[in-house]
Amino acid sequence: MPGMQSRRGSSCRQSQTRSRIARAELAFSVSHMERLLREGHYAQRLSSSALVFLAAIVQYLTAKVLELARNEAQNSGRRCITPEQVDIAVHNNALLSSFFDTTISQVAPTQE
Repeated sequence: MPGMQSRRGSSCRQSQTRSRIARAELAFSVSHMERLLREGHYAQRLSSSALVFLAAIVQYLTAKVLELARNEAQNSGRRCITPEQVDIAVHNNALLSSFFDTTISQVAPTQE
């Protein structure tokens, strides 16, 4: 039965390593977040789960802003998202406008 042993041995060797992005099912790079945090010297130690969490937060905020900007573009009758529409979308959302304290572009209308 030497053939059986070699088959079992080969199945153990077929374990594939998956990237942190694939394991977390994210589109944003966990490695990029790690590099930015390490280069910025924000903390002496970084947990691996903190890096995944930060990448997930940045991905969620980006998706939310783009969704609101897409809705703004559709309301304006346009097919492309412009920086002005991103700024208007952030400005009209109470939570995002308090989070992003500055304006993205200088064209946003003021609410009166």
